[in-house]
Amino acid sequence: MAFYNDIELNKFNLFRPVAMVQTLIYLLLLIGVYLSSYTWLIQRDWTKEDYNYAYLVPFIGLYLFWERRETLARILSIPSWLGLLPVVFGLGLFWLGELGGEYYTLYFSSWLIMVGLLWTHLGWRKFKHVAFATAFMLAMFPLPNFLNSKITLKLQLISSKLGVAMIQLYGLSAYREGNIIDLGFTQLQVVEACSGLRYLIPLLVLGVLMAYFYKEALWKRILLVISTIPLSIITNSIRIAATGILYETFGQPVAEGFFHGFSGWFIFMFSLGVLLLEMWLLNKVGLKKEIDPIQETEAPDVHQTTVTNPTGHDTTVEITGEVPSYDNPGLMPLTDKHRTKKSFRAIFYPPQFIVTVLLLGVTLALFQGISFHEKIPPKKAFDSFPLNIGKWDGTRELLAQKFITELDFSDYIVANYRNNNGKKVNLYVAYYESQRKGESIHSPASCLPGGGWEFKQSGMATVSLPDGTAISVNRALMQLGDARQVVYYWFPKNGRVLTNVYQLKLYTFWDALTKQRTEAALVRLITPVYGVHGSVEEAEKRLKAFTLKVLPVLAQYLPDA
Repeated sequence: MAFYNDIELNKFNLFRPVAMVQTLIYLLLLIGVYLSSYTWLIQRDWTKEDYNYAYLVPFIGLYLFWERRETLARILSIPSWLGLLPVVFGLGLFWLGELGGEYYTLYFSSWLIMVGLLWTHLGWRKFKHVAFATAFMLAMFPLPNFLNSKITLKLQLISSKLGVAMIQLYGLSAYREGNIIDLGFTQLQVVEACSGLRYLIPLLVLGVLMAYFYKEALWKRILLVISTIPLSIITNSIRIAATGILYETFGQPVAEGFFHGFSGWFIFMFSLGVLLLEMWLLNKVGLKKEIDPIQETEAPDVHQTTVTNPTGHDTTVEITGEVPSYDNPGLMPLTDKHRTKKSFRAIFYPPQFIVTVLLLGVTLALFQGISFHEKIPPKKAFDSFPLNIGKWDGTRELLAQKFITELDFSDYIVANYRNNNGKKVNLYVAYYESQRKGESIHSPASCLPGGGWEFKQSGMATVSLPDGTAISVNRALMQLGDARQVVYYWFPKNGRVLTNVYQLKLYTFWDALTKQRTEAALVRLITPVYGVHGSVEEAEKRLKAFTLKVLPVLAQYLPDA
Protein backbone atom coordinates (compact mmCIF):
# COMPACT_ATOMS: atom_id res chain seq x y z
CA MET A 1 0.00 0.00 0.00
CA ALA A 2 1.35 3.41 -0.95
CA PHE A 3 1.00 6.14 1.64
CA TYR A 4 1.02 9.91 1.19
CA ASN A 5 4.28 11.13 2.75
CA ASP A 6 3.95 14.64 4.23
CA ILE A 7 6.43 15.37 7.02
CA GLU A 8 6.32 19.17 6.74
CA LEU A 9 4.37 19.60 9.97
CA ASN A 10 6.67 17.19 11.72
CA LYS A 11 9.56 19.48 10.71
CA PHE A 12 7.97 22.33 12.65
CA ASN A 13 7.58 24.27 9.40
CA LEU A 14 5.37 27.33 9.80
CA PHE A 15 5.47 27.89 6.03
CA ARG A 16 3.09 25.02 5.30
CA PRO A 17 -0.14 26.45 3.82
CA VAL A 18 -2.32 25.13 6.66
CA ALA A 19 0.10 26.26 9.36
CA MET A 20 0.40 29.68 7.70
CA VAL A 21 -3.37 30.14 7.68
CA GLN A 22 -3.74 29.07 11.32
CA THR A 23 -0.80 31.24 12.38
CA LEU A 24 -2.26 34.23 10.52
CA ILE A 25 -5.61 33.78 12.28
CA TYR A 26 -3.87 33.63 15.66
CA LEU A 27 -1.75 36.70 14.88
CA LEU A 28 -4.74 38.81 13.81
CA LEU A 29 -6.64 37.92 16.98
CA LEU A 30 -3.65 38.51 19.26
CA ILE A 31 -2.79 41.82 17.59
CA GLY A 32 -6.37 42.98 18.16
CA VAL A 33 -6.19 42.04 21.84
CA TYR A 34 -2.62 43.09 22.72
CA LEU A 35 -1.71 45.87 20.25
CA SER A 36 -1.98 48.70 22.79
CA SER A 37 -0.02 46.74 25.40
CA TYR A 38 2.88 45.95 23.07
CA THR A 39 2.88 49.50 21.71
CA TRP A 40 3.49 50.67 25.28
CA LEU A 41 6.11 47.96 25.78
CA ILE A 42 8.14 48.99 22.73
CA GLN A 43 7.67 52.75 22.85
CA ARG A 44 7.82 53.29 26.61
CA ASP A 45 9.24 50.37 28.58
CA TRP A 46 12.01 49.37 26.19
CA THR A 47 13.19 52.96 25.84
CA LYS A 48 14.09 53.06 29.55
CA GLU A 49 17.79 52.47 30.03
CA ASP A 50 17.17 49.71 32.59
CA TYR A 51 15.38 47.65 29.93
CA ASN A 52 16.82 48.68 26.56
CA TYR A 53 18.48 45.26 26.32
CA ALA A 54 14.98 43.79 25.81
CA TYR A 55 15.02 44.69 22.10
CA LEU A 56 17.35 41.71 21.59
CA VAL A 57 15.33 39.17 23.57
CA PRO A 58 12.74 38.28 20.86
CA PHE A 59 15.51 37.66 18.32
CA ILE A 60 17.47 35.49 20.74
CA GLY A 61 14.28 33.62 21.60
CA LEU A 62 13.56 32.95 17.92
CA TYR A 63 17.10 31.66 17.47
CA LEU A 64 16.58 29.28 20.39
CA PHE A 65 13.46 27.92 18.67
CA TRP A 66 15.33 27.57 15.37
CA GLU A 67 18.23 25.88 17.14
CA ARG A 68 15.85 23.06 18.20
CA ARG A 69 14.44 22.52 14.70
CA GLU A 70 16.15 19.16 14.08
CA THR A 71 14.95 17.78 17.39
CA LEU A 72 11.40 18.94 16.71
CA ALA A 73 11.49 17.40 13.21
CA ARG A 74 11.94 13.91 14.65
CA ILE A 75 9.12 14.04 17.20
CA LEU A 76 5.47 13.49 16.37
CA SER A 77 3.12 16.41 17.07
CA ILE A 78 0.18 15.23 19.17
CA PRO A 79 -2.29 18.10 19.86
CA SER A 80 -3.18 18.39 23.54
CA TRP A 81 -6.26 19.72 25.31
CA LEU A 82 -4.08 20.58 28.32
CA GLY A 83 -2.63 23.45 26.30
CA LEU A 84 -5.93 25.27 26.70
CA LEU A 85 -5.30 25.69 30.45
CA PRO A 86 -2.63 28.40 30.08
CA VAL A 87 -4.75 30.00 27.33
CA VAL A 88 -7.76 30.31 29.63
CA PHE A 89 -5.63 31.50 32.56
CA GLY A 90 -3.89 33.99 30.27
CA LEU A 91 -7.21 35.45 29.13
CA GLY A 92 -8.26 35.82 32.75
CA LEU A 93 -5.04 37.73 33.46
CA PHE A 94 -5.74 39.90 30.42
CA TRP A 95 -8.93 41.22 31.98
CA LEU A 96 -7.26 41.58 35.36
CA GLY A 97 -4.46 43.63 33.80
CA GLU A 98 -6.69 45.65 31.50
CA LEU A 99 -9.13 46.66 34.22
CA GLY A 100 -6.63 46.76 37.08
CA GLY A 101 -4.17 48.96 35.23
CA GLU A 102 -1.05 46.76 35.41
CA TYR A 103 0.97 46.30 32.24
CA TYR A 104 3.06 43.41 33.52
CA THR A 105 -0.12 41.38 34.03
CA LEU A 106 -0.97 42.00 30.38
CA TYR A 107 2.52 41.02 29.25
CA PHE A 108 2.45 37.82 31.29
CA SER A 109 -1.03 37.11 29.94
CA SER A 110 0.26 37.23 26.35
CA TRP A 111 3.16 34.94 27.28
CA LEU A 112 0.80 32.38 28.81
CA ILE A 113 -1.28 32.36 25.65
CA MET A 114 1.87 31.74 23.59
CA VAL A 115 2.70 28.82 25.89
CA GLY A 116 -0.83 27.49 25.49
CA LEU A 117 -0.80 27.70 21.70
CA LEU A 118 2.52 25.86 21.41
CA TRP A 119 1.48 23.24 23.93
CA THR A 120 -1.88 22.76 22.21
CA HIS A 121 -0.47 22.21 18.73
CA LEU A 122 2.81 20.46 19.51
CA GLY A 123 1.79 18.37 22.50
CA TRP A 124 3.80 18.15 25.69
CA ARG A 125 6.31 15.62 24.34
CA LYS A 126 7.37 18.11 21.68
CA PHE A 127 6.73 21.34 23.56
CA LYS A 128 9.12 20.48 26.39
CA HIS A 129 12.01 20.74 23.91
CA VAL A 130 11.22 24.43 23.35
CA ALA A 131 10.23 25.13 26.97
CA PHE A 132 13.48 26.98 27.68
CA ALA A 133 13.14 29.14 24.57
CA THR A 134 9.56 29.95 25.60
CA ALA A 135 10.56 30.76 29.19
CA PHE A 136 13.42 32.93 27.96
CA MET A 137 10.93 35.23 26.23
CA LEU A 138 9.83 36.43 29.69
CA ALA A 139 13.08 38.41 29.84
CA MET A 140 11.68 40.99 27.41
CA PHE A 141 9.10 42.18 29.95
CA PRO A 142 10.02 44.80 32.59
CA LEU A 143 9.29 44.08 36.22
CA PRO A 144 6.02 45.33 37.74
CA ASN A 145 6.30 48.93 38.97
CA PHE A 146 6.07 48.18 42.68
CA LEU A 147 8.63 45.36 42.43
CA ASN A 148 10.93 47.42 40.20
CA SER A 149 10.89 50.30 42.72
CA LYS A 150 11.57 48.00 45.65
CA ILE A 151 14.49 46.21 43.98
CA THR A 152 15.95 49.48 42.69
CA LEU A 153 15.89 51.00 46.17
CA LYS A 154 17.49 47.96 47.80
CA LEU A 155 20.21 47.86 45.15
CA GLN A 156 20.82 51.60 45.59
CA LEU A 157 21.37 51.15 49.33
CA ILE A 158 23.61 48.09 48.89
CA SER A 159 25.65 49.79 46.16
CA SER A 160 25.98 52.95 48.28
CA LYS A 161 27.13 51.00 51.32
CA LEU A 162 29.73 48.96 49.41
CA GLY A 163 30.84 52.01 47.43
CA VAL A 164 31.50 53.97 50.61
CA ALA A 165 33.45 51.07 52.10
CA MET A 166 35.66 50.94 48.98
CA ILE A 167 36.21 54.72 49.03
CA GLN A 168 37.19 54.56 52.70
CA LEU A 169 39.48 51.62 51.97
CA TYR A 170 41.20 53.77 49.34
CA GLY A 171 41.85 56.38 52.02
CA LEU A 172 39.22 59.06 51.32
CA SER A 173 36.73 60.26 53.90
CA ALA A 174 33.17 59.28 52.98
CA TYR A 175 29.88 59.24 54.85
CA ARG A 176 26.59 57.74 53.71
CA GLU A 177 22.99 58.72 54.41
CA GLY A 178 20.69 56.40 52.51
CA ASN A 179 21.72 56.65 48.87
CA ILE A 180 23.61 59.94 49.32
CA ILE A 181 27.40 59.74 49.67
CA ASP A 182 29.07 62.72 51.32
CA LEU A 183 32.73 63.05 50.29
CA GLY A 184 33.33 66.29 52.15
CA PHE A 185 34.13 68.29 49.02
CA THR A 186 30.91 67.14 47.28
CA GLN A 187 27.91 64.85 47.56
CA LEU A 188 27.09 62.01 45.20
CA GLN A 189 23.58 60.65 44.96
CA VAL A 190 23.18 57.01 43.93
CA VAL A 191 20.12 57.42 41.72
CA GLU A 192 18.24 54.84 39.65
CA ALA A 193 20.89 54.91 36.95
CA CYS A 194 23.47 53.68 39.47
CA SER A 195 21.20 51.26 41.31
CA GLY A 196 22.70 48.21 39.62
CA LEU A 197 19.37 47.09 38.13
CA ARG A 198 20.71 48.20 34.76
CA TYR A 199 23.42 45.54 35.11
CA LEU A 200 21.68 42.95 37.25
CA ILE A 201 18.90 41.94 34.86
CA PRO A 202 20.94 41.91 31.61
CA LEU A 203 23.74 40.06 33.37
CA LEU A 204 21.26 37.58 34.84
CA VAL A 205 19.75 37.01 31.38
CA LEU A 206 23.23 36.57 29.94
CA GLY A 207 24.11 34.11 32.71
CA VAL A 208 20.99 32.05 31.96
CA LEU A 209 21.92 31.91 28.26
CA MET A 210 25.49 30.90 29.03
CA ALA A 211 24.26 28.19 31.41
CA TYR A 212 21.91 26.86 28.71
CA PHE A 213 24.75 26.29 26.25
CA TYR A 214 27.21 25.24 28.98
CA LYS A 215 27.60 21.46 28.63
CA GLU A 216 28.43 20.73 32.23
CA ALA A 217 26.78 19.40 35.39
CA LEU A 218 23.54 21.02 36.54
CA TRP A 219 25.08 22.37 39.77
CA LYS A 220 27.71 24.22 37.73
CA ARG A 221 25.03 25.85 35.60
CA ILE A 222 23.01 26.90 38.63
CA LEU A 223 26.15 28.31 40.28
CA LEU A 224 26.94 30.28 37.12
CA VAL A 225 23.48 31.88 37.08
CA ILE A 226 23.40 32.65 40.80
CA SER A 227 26.87 34.22 40.68
CA THR A 228 25.59 36.95 38.34
CA ILE A 229 23.70 38.56 41.25
CA PRO A 230 26.62 39.30 43.62
CA LEU A 231 28.84 39.97 40.59
CA SER A 232 26.57 42.74 39.30
CA ILE A 233 26.28 44.31 42.76
CA ILE A 234 30.03 44.25 43.44
CA THR A 235 31.04 45.56 40.02
CA ASN A 236 28.44 48.34 40.25
CA SER A 237 29.81 49.29 43.67
CA ILE A 238 33.29 49.45 42.14
CA ARG A 239 31.92 51.86 39.55
CA ILE A 240 30.42 54.08 42.26
CA ALA A 241 33.65 54.01 44.26
CA ALA A 242 35.70 54.86 41.17
CA THR A 243 33.40 57.81 40.48
CA GLY A 244 33.89 59.09 44.04
CA ILE A 245 37.67 58.65 43.91
CA LEU A 246 38.09 60.29 40.50
CA TYR A 247 35.67 63.11 41.33
CA GLU A 248 38.27 64.83 43.49
CA THR A 249 40.62 65.11 40.49
CA PHE A 250 38.32 65.46 37.46
CA GLY A 251 35.19 66.93 39.02
CA GLN A 252 31.61 66.69 37.72
CA PRO A 253 32.39 65.13 34.26
CA VAL A 254 33.19 61.75 35.85
CA ALA A 255 29.66 61.53 37.26
CA GLU A 256 27.80 62.24 34.03
CA GLY A 257 28.05 62.27 30.26
CA PHE A 258 30.47 60.12 28.29
CA PHE A 259 32.57 58.89 31.21
CA HIS A 260 29.52 57.78 33.15
CA GLY A 261 28.14 55.87 30.16
CA PHE A 262 31.53 54.41 29.21
CA SER A 263 32.19 53.23 32.75
CA GLY A 264 28.84 51.39 32.72
CA TRP A 265 29.72 49.65 29.44
CA PHE A 266 33.19 48.78 30.74
CA ILE A 267 31.78 47.33 33.96
CA PHE A 268 29.37 45.12 32.02
CA MET A 269 32.11 43.80 29.74
CA PHE A 270 34.30 43.22 32.77
CA SER A 271 31.46 41.21 34.34
CA LEU A 272 31.18 39.13 31.18
CA GLY A 273 34.91 38.39 31.40
CA VAL A 274 34.48 37.28 35.01
CA LEU A 275 31.69 34.88 34.00
CA LEU A 276 33.84 33.38 31.26
CA LEU A 277 36.67 32.96 33.75
CA GLU A 278 34.23 31.30 36.16
CA MET A 279 33.20 28.83 33.44
CA TRP A 280 36.87 28.03 32.75
CA LEU A 281 37.48 27.36 36.44
CA LEU A 282 34.35 25.23 36.74
CA ASN A 283 35.61 23.11 33.85
CA LYS A 284 38.57 22.16 36.05
CA VAL A 285 36.27 20.87 38.80
CA GLY A 286 34.75 17.38 38.70
CA LEU A 287 34.28 15.09 35.71
CA LYS A 288 33.55 16.36 32.24
CA LYS A 289 29.90 15.92 31.29
CA GLU A 290 29.71 14.37 27.84
CA ILE A 291 25.94 14.31 27.27
CA ASP A 292 23.85 17.41 27.60
CA PRO A 293 20.33 16.48 28.73
CA ILE A 294 19.00 19.65 27.15
CA GLN A 295 20.26 18.48 23.77
CA GLU A 296 18.88 14.92 24.09
CA THR A 297 16.05 14.16 21.70
CA GLU A 298 13.25 11.69 21.41
CA ALA A 299 13.32 10.43 17.84
CA PRO A 300 11.91 6.97 17.29
CA ASP A 301 12.68 5.83 13.75
CA VAL A 302 9.91 3.24 13.56
CA HIS A 303 6.45 3.42 15.08
CA GLN A 304 3.09 1.75 14.61
CA THR A 305 -0.11 3.52 13.75
CA THR A 306 -3.65 2.52 12.87
CA VAL A 307 -5.02 3.73 9.54
CA THR A 308 -8.29 3.20 7.69
CA ASN A 309 -8.04 1.51 4.30
CA PRO A 310 -10.44 2.10 1.39
CA THR A 311 -12.65 -0.84 2.44
CA GLY A 312 -13.37 0.83 5.77
CA HIS A 313 -11.33 -1.58 7.90
CA ASP A 314 -8.62 -0.49 10.35
CA THR A 315 -5.11 -1.69 9.59
CA THR A 316 -2.07 -1.46 11.87
CA VAL A 317 1.09 -0.61 9.95
CA GLU A 318 4.65 0.27 10.75
CA ILE A 319 5.82 3.62 9.43
CA THR A 320 9.48 4.48 9.05
CA GLY A 321 10.33 8.15 8.59
CA GLU A 322 6.72 9.04 7.82
CA VAL A 323 4.26 10.61 10.23
CA PRO A 324 0.63 11.70 10.06
CA SER A 325 -0.06 15.32 9.21
CA TYR A 326 -2.98 17.67 9.57
CA ASP A 327 -3.36 17.52 5.79
CA ASN A 328 -3.78 13.74 5.80
CA PRO A 329 -4.16 12.32 9.34
CA GLY A 330 -4.86 8.81 7.98
CA LEU A 331 -1.80 8.61 5.71
CA MET A 332 -3.96 7.41 2.81
CA PRO A 333 -3.23 8.06 -0.87
CA LEU A 334 -4.59 11.45 -1.95
CA THR A 335 -5.89 12.45 -5.36
CA ASP A 336 -5.84 16.14 -6.36
CA LYS A 337 -9.54 16.38 -5.53
CA HIS A 338 -9.10 14.76 -2.13
CA ARG A 339 -5.98 16.82 -1.45
CA THR A 340 -7.86 20.12 -2.00
CA LYS A 341 -10.82 19.01 0.13
CA LYS A 342 -8.70 17.67 2.96
CA SER A 343 -6.36 20.69 2.92
CA PHE A 344 -9.37 22.95 3.47
CA ARG A 345 -10.67 20.74 6.29
CA ALA A 346 -7.19 20.60 7.80
CA ILE A 347 -7.41 24.31 8.59
CA PHE A 348 -9.95 23.41 11.28
CA TYR A 349 -7.86 20.58 12.69
CA PRO A 350 -7.16 19.89 15.50
CA PRO A 351 -10.42 20.74 17.32
CA GLN A 352 -8.37 22.59 19.94
CA PHE A 353 -7.68 25.20 17.26
CA ILE A 354 -11.40 25.96 16.92
CA VAL A 355 -11.85 26.27 20.69
CA THR A 356 -8.82 28.56 21.03
CA VAL A 357 -9.96 30.79 18.16
CA LEU A 358 -13.42 31.06 19.73
CA LEU A 359 -11.91 32.06 23.10
CA LEU A 360 -9.66 34.68 21.53
CA GLY A 361 -12.46 35.90 19.27
CA VAL A 362 -14.90 36.38 22.15
CA THR A 363 -12.22 38.21 24.14
CA LEU A 364 -11.49 40.51 21.19
CA ALA A 365 -15.19 41.17 20.61
CA LEU A 366 -15.77 42.06 24.26
CA PHE A 367 -12.62 44.17 24.37
CA GLN A 368 -13.56 46.13 21.24
CA GLY A 369 -17.33 46.07 21.57
CA ILE A 370 -17.98 46.92 25.23
CA SER A 371 -17.24 50.43 26.41
CA PHE A 372 -14.80 50.44 29.31
CA HIS A 373 -14.55 54.22 29.24
CA GLU A 374 -13.49 55.30 32.68
CA LYS A 375 -15.79 57.48 34.77
CA ILE A 376 -13.61 59.94 36.67
CA PRO A 377 -15.55 61.32 39.63
CA PRO A 378 -15.36 65.04 40.47
CA LYS A 379 -13.42 66.21 43.52
CA LYS A 380 -12.23 69.42 45.15
CA ALA A 381 -8.75 70.59 44.20
CA PHE A 382 -6.10 70.38 46.91
CA ASP A 383 -5.20 74.01 46.23
CA SER A 384 -8.09 74.87 48.55
CA PHE A 385 -7.13 72.37 51.26
CA PRO A 386 -7.36 74.22 54.62
CA LEU A 387 -4.16 75.08 56.45
CA ASN A 388 -6.02 75.46 59.73
CA ILE A 389 -7.50 72.22 61.06
CA GLY A 390 -8.77 72.51 64.61
CA LYS A 391 -5.80 73.61 66.72
CA TRP A 392 -3.33 72.73 63.97
CA ASP A 393 -1.82 75.46 61.79
CA GLY A 394 -0.12 74.46 58.54
CA THR A 395 2.28 75.76 55.94
CA ARG A 396 2.17 74.40 52.41
CA GLU A 397 5.23 72.98 50.61
CA LEU A 398 5.78 72.49 46.88
CA LEU A 399 7.44 69.48 45.31
CA ALA A 400 10.16 69.88 42.68
CA GLN A 401 8.97 69.28 39.14
CA LYS A 402 11.14 66.16 38.74
CA PHE A 403 9.27 64.48 41.61
CA ILE A 404 5.89 65.52 40.19
CA THR A 405 6.87 64.02 36.84
CA GLU A 406 8.17 60.82 38.41
CA LEU A 407 5.18 60.25 40.72
CA ASP A 408 2.70 61.14 37.96
CA PHE A 409 -0.22 61.93 40.27
CA SER A 410 -3.27 64.05 39.38
CA ASP A 411 -3.22 66.29 42.44
CA TYR A 412 -1.33 66.52 45.72
CA ILE A 413 -0.74 68.42 48.91
CA VAL A 414 2.31 68.59 51.16
CA ALA A 415 1.95 70.62 54.34
CA ASN A 416 3.53 70.85 57.79
CA TYR A 417 1.01 71.29 60.60
CA ARG A 418 1.94 72.35 64.15
CA ASN A 419 -0.12 72.18 67.33
CA ASN A 420 -0.18 74.64 70.22
CA ASN A 421 3.06 73.13 71.56
CA GLY A 422 4.88 73.59 68.27
CA LYS A 423 5.01 69.85 67.61
CA LYS A 424 4.89 69.01 63.90
CA VAL A 425 2.99 66.56 61.73
CA ASN A 426 3.80 66.39 58.02
CA LEU A 427 0.85 65.63 55.74
CA TYR A 428 1.34 64.26 52.22
CA VAL A 429 -1.58 63.26 50.02
CA ALA A 430 -1.19 62.10 46.41
CA TYR A 431 -4.40 61.63 44.42
CA TYR A 432 -4.64 59.57 41.21
CA GLU A 433 -7.86 60.13 39.32
CA SER A 434 -6.98 57.13 37.15
CA GLN A 435 -4.86 54.06 37.76
CA ARG A 436 -5.06 52.83 34.23
CA LYS A 437 -2.00 51.20 32.71
CA GLY A 438 1.26 53.02 33.36
CA GLU A 439 -0.03 54.98 36.37
CA SER A 440 0.26 53.58 39.89
CA ILE A 441 0.70 54.71 43.47
CA HIS A 442 4.17 54.57 45.00
CA SER A 443 4.14 53.06 48.48
CA PRO A 444 6.12 54.93 51.18
CA ALA A 445 7.71 51.59 52.10
CA SER A 446 9.51 51.76 48.74
CA CYS A 447 10.70 55.37 48.78
CA LEU A 448 11.20 56.59 52.38
CA PRO A 449 14.34 54.49 53.03
CA GLY A 450 16.05 56.17 50.05
CA GLY A 451 16.78 59.26 52.17
CA GLY A 452 18.65 57.15 54.69
CA TRP A 453 15.77 56.37 57.03
CA GLU A 454 15.67 52.78 58.22
CA PHE A 455 12.47 50.97 59.16
CA LYS A 456 13.08 49.83 62.72
CA GLN A 457 9.51 48.78 63.33
CA SER A 458 6.69 48.28 60.89
CA GLY A 459 3.21 46.93 61.34
CA MET A 460 -0.35 48.14 61.80
CA ALA A 461 -1.99 50.73 64.03
CA THR A 462 -5.67 51.09 64.91
CA VAL A 463 -7.30 54.52 65.00
CA SER A 464 -10.62 54.65 66.86
CA LEU A 465 -13.18 57.00 65.32
CA PRO A 466 -15.78 59.11 67.16
CA ASP A 467 -18.66 57.03 65.80
CA GLY A 468 -17.35 53.92 67.56
CA THR A 469 -15.76 52.35 64.48
CA ALA A 470 -12.05 52.07 63.81
CA ILE A 471 -9.66 51.98 60.87
CA SER A 472 -6.37 50.16 60.48
CA VAL A 473 -3.39 51.97 58.95
CA ASN A 474 0.23 51.11 58.24
CA ARG A 475 2.55 52.22 61.00
CA ALA A 476 6.36 52.42 61.02
CA LEU A 477 9.10 53.74 63.28
CA MET A 478 12.01 55.05 61.20
CA GLN A 479 15.47 56.08 62.35
CA LEU A 480 18.35 58.06 60.84
CA GLY A 481 21.25 58.37 63.25
CA ASP A 482 19.72 59.59 66.51
CA ALA A 483 16.66 61.03 64.80
CA ARG A 484 13.43 59.04 64.88
CA GLN A 485 9.99 59.56 63.42
CA VAL A 486 6.67 57.71 63.39
CA VAL A 487 4.82 57.23 60.11
CA TYR A 488 1.19 56.40 59.36
CA TYR A 489 0.04 55.73 55.79
CA TRP A 490 -2.92 54.20 54.02
CA PHE A 491 -4.66 54.15 50.62
CA PRO A 492 -8.18 55.66 50.50
CA LYS A 493 -10.24 54.18 47.67
CA ASN A 494 -13.96 54.70 47.14
CA GLY A 495 -14.69 54.91 50.86
CA ARG A 496 -12.32 52.07 51.77
CA VAL A 497 -9.12 52.34 53.80
CA LEU A 498 -6.59 49.93 52.27
CA THR A 499 -3.17 49.10 53.66
CA ASN A 500 -1.20 47.38 50.88
CA VAL A 501 -0.70 47.59 47.12
CA TYR A 502 -2.10 44.09 46.52
CA GLN A 503 -5.45 45.10 48.01
CA LEU A 504 -5.27 48.25 45.95
CA LYS A 505 -4.76 46.33 42.70
CA LEU A 506 -7.62 43.91 43.40
CA TYR A 507 -10.08 46.66 44.30
CA THR A 508 -8.94 48.69 41.30
CA PHE A 509 -9.84 45.72 39.09
CA TRP A 510 -13.19 45.25 40.83
CA ASP A 511 -14.15 48.94 40.72
CA ALA A 512 -13.12 49.20 37.07
CA LEU A 513 -15.32 46.20 36.28
CA THR A 514 -18.36 47.24 38.34
CA LYS A 515 -18.14 51.05 38.50
CA GLN A 516 -15.72 51.99 35.70
CA ARG A 517 -13.66 53.90 38.27
CA THR A 518 -10.02 53.39 39.24
CA GLU A 519 -9.21 56.47 41.34
CA ALA A 520 -7.30 56.15 44.62
CA ALA A 521 -4.99 58.13 46.87
CA LEU A 522 -2.08 57.79 49.25
CA VAL A 523 -2.20 59.53 52.63
CA ARG A 524 1.02 59.70 54.65
CA LEU A 525 1.51 61.34 58.06
CA ILE A 526 4.92 61.76 59.70
CA THR A 527 5.79 63.21 63.10
CA PRO A 528 9.21 63.38 64.78
CA VAL A 529 10.08 61.76 68.08
CA TYR A 530 11.42 64.82 69.85
CA GLY A 531 14.65 64.34 71.79
CA VAL A 532 17.17 61.51 71.78
CA HIS A 533 15.26 59.81 74.57
CA GLY A 534 11.85 61.10 73.47
CA SER A 535 8.70 59.07 73.83
CA VAL A 536 7.51 57.11 70.80
CA GLU A 537 4.13 56.72 72.50
CA GLU A 538 3.77 60.51 72.70
CA ALA A 539 4.57 60.85 68.99
CA GLU A 540 2.04 58.17 68.11
CA LYS A 541 -0.59 59.81 70.29
CA ARG A 542 0.03 63.04 68.36
CA LEU A 543 -0.39 61.24 65.04
CA LYS A 544 -3.68 59.68 66.11
CA ALA A 545 -5.00 63.05 67.27
CA PHE A 546 -4.14 64.65 63.94
CA THR A 547 -5.57 61.69 62.01
CA LEU A 548 -8.93 62.15 63.71
CA LYS A 549 -8.94 65.82 62.72
CA VAL A 550 -7.82 65.40 59.13
CA LEU A 551 -10.04 62.44 58.14
CA PRO A 552 -13.29 64.49 57.88
CA VAL A 553 -11.45 67.13 55.84
CA LEU A 554 -9.98 64.53 53.48
CA ALA A 555 -13.47 63.10 52.94
CA GLN A 556 -14.41 66.42 51.31
CA TYR A 557 -11.49 66.23 48.86
CA LEU A 558 -11.44 62.54 47.94
CA PRO A 559 -14.30 60.86 46.04
CA ASP A 560 -16.50 58.58 48.14
CA ALA A 561 -18.00 55.25 47.19
